[in-house]
Amino acid sequence: MDTKDRIKQIMEDQHMSQQVFADFLQQSPATLSSIFNGRTRPTLNIVEAIKTKIPDINTDWLLWGSGSMYLSSSRPGGEVTSGISESHSPAQEQTIDFAPSAPSPHTGTFFPITDTPPAPAQHSVKNTRSEKPYEEIKIIDKPTRHVTEIRVYYDDQTYETFVPAKQS
Repeated sequence: MDTKDRIKQIMEDQHMSQQVFADFLQQSPATLSSIFNGRTRPTLNIVEAIKTKIPDINTDWLLWGSGSMYLSSSRPGGEVTSGISESHSPAQEQTIDFAPSAPSPHTGTFFPITDTPPAPAQHSVKNTRSEKPYEEIKIIDKPTRHVTEIRVYYDDQTYETFVPAKQS
């Protein structure tokens, strides 16, 4: 079960339709639809909206599936708490991706490599950043490319070929 399935489980536990749940989180129904259909990944804004509206939700469970769904075991099912959520602009949203970063074919690019998801110190989305240092890998074995030929095509169906002079 991944994050989108757990979000859907929260929605069902709250006895809400997708439209009502989107309104409750102050998100567009299309945003939830694209998450549930797998077209997009859940963003941190969605997770924060859920945590703001349902403070008893366990963020460890929501993000990684560890622990129980709610922080307190005596929580009555279906209870919804109201809260005020900040509106977030879509340009600020970041997607949640727990897969380790893969090397890039581009020369000189650095990537963090992690083998486990970060362990949060507290039950808060803002405190889930890992204190684990990351390893930097620089890819340097890609050969330098050189221009060997340039062709210019004209509208009269002719072309010219230009070859750079050899450097000695």
